[in-house]
Amino acid sequence: MDRKTFVYNFSLSGKQNVAASRILCSSRREFIKQAALGVAGGAVASQLVLPRMVHAAGSGTIRIGLVGAGGRGTGAAINALENASYPDVKLVAIADAFAEPLERSLKAIQNQCPQKVDVPPERRFVGLDAYEKLLACEVDLVLLCSPPGFRPMHFEAAVKAGKHVFMEKPVAVDAPGYRRILAANAQAKEKKLAVAVGHHLRHETKHQEIIKRIHEGAIGEIQYLRAYFNSGGVWFRPRQKDQTEMQFQVSNWYYFVWLSGDHIVEQHVHDLDVMNWIMGDTHPVEAQGMGGRQVRTPEWAEKEGMGRSAVGEIFDHHAVEFTYGNGVKMFSFCRHQPGTWMSFSEHAHGTKGYAAIEGHGSSQLWIEGKKVQQWHREKPGHQVEMDDLFAALAAGREYNEGDWAARATMTAILGRMATYSGQVVRWDDAVQSQLDLSPPAYTWEAEPPAKPLPDGSYPCATPGVTKAW
Repeated sequence: MDRKTFVYNFSLSGKQNVAASRILCSSRREFIKQAALGVAGGAVASQLVLPRMVHAAGSGTIRIGLVGAGGRGTGAAINALENASYPDVKLVAIADAFAEPLERSLKAIQNQCPQKVDVPPERRFVGLDAYEKLLACEVDLVLLCSPPGFRPMHFEAAVKAGKHVFMEKPVAVDAPGYRRILAANAQAKEKKLAVAVGHHLRHETKHQEIIKRIHEGAIGEIQYLRAYFNSGGVWFRPRQKDQTEMQFQVSNWYYFVWLSGDHIVEQHVHDLDVMNWIMGDTHPVEAQGMGGRQVRTPEWAEKEGMGRSAVGEIFDHHAVEFTYGNGVKMFSFCRHQPGTWMSFSEHAHGTKGYAAIEGHGSSQLWIEGKKVQQWHREKPGHQVEMDDLFAALAAGREYNEGDWAARATMTAILGRMATYSGQVVRWDDAVQSQLDLSPPAYTWEAEPPAKPLPDGSYPCATPGVTKAW
């Protein structure tokens, strides 16, 4: 892959730490008070209750706030505004760490959904504390799409503020963050707040149909599982003049473990969630594996003219053997290496047959003595997950995806602990880990957890040496 393919030329604004504007949130119109949103595990508190149906006078508008205006945040906002279940929605506020992506995102959303956007300058918030300003606005549902390292903090604040939540996967980058998510989700249930998570494969027909049949015993007793997220890599944003180290790392969040969790957590979590789903929404009890930085190295980046800092601190490949409580093994592979075999897929092998699911393709079921069954991808899951969320809100049905999504994230973290350390890591030990990857403070001047070496590169984990939990 050449430099043009790999480098995403992204120009940050000259003043990154822009002071947020004074909050001038217009008062929302009162919702139908007798409608109750039932979310699993709690009695209604004195929080906002969304209507079962749109009010005849139009007072049932669901006001949406977007936190994190990158590509996925922009897409999530458009999906929410274009949902097929509840048309009376409006985007009223956006928050992002940087000004430039915020304005770019707003323009893209306005172009796609011009009648459903009302975000004046006073409801555009910039900085690491921008999410707090947005939550102080009169919004009913927040889309949490910032880098995963911020997710526990943002989710806790949203629940405390009484907002319904859609949050992107993964939901944490370390075990303390996983525990924070579970605790905040318990509070969300008590407050009867809806919680949706961006595991779009859970909402796709091809996954639902084949996994339903697996659970019904179509392939017999599961013997082993395989999962892949192999790709050529992602964007890099060159360092800008006068950037602080914190600004550089947040801008290039994918390459730093405290922000992304490494690509086994940020991307491969999709496949690992499907594996847990196939196994009955449980989790592995232990993991062992290997990984490293073989192709995407500081030397490679320097040769490509990007500078030695361009690869951050994450691995470019992971291979993990997970073991479930019943002894079933799941073999997990993910990598960022150009010119290699690419695959985003999940596979289940049983005593009677075999199931294969392509992440963005179709699914096939082979059963001995029977014709192959196949399901094609229909409506993309990113849209269906929003359709499903708003359908539940409109109907007043229970809706909370927080717990199983947290398990998926922790499964990926467990895998990273195994590859970084080179040790066998048990789930019970992993979830109790006190290794907190978060920075001491969330300011542009704060020192981030990842420290550059004198040559500008960043060290990565060393199996056999690194303590990963």
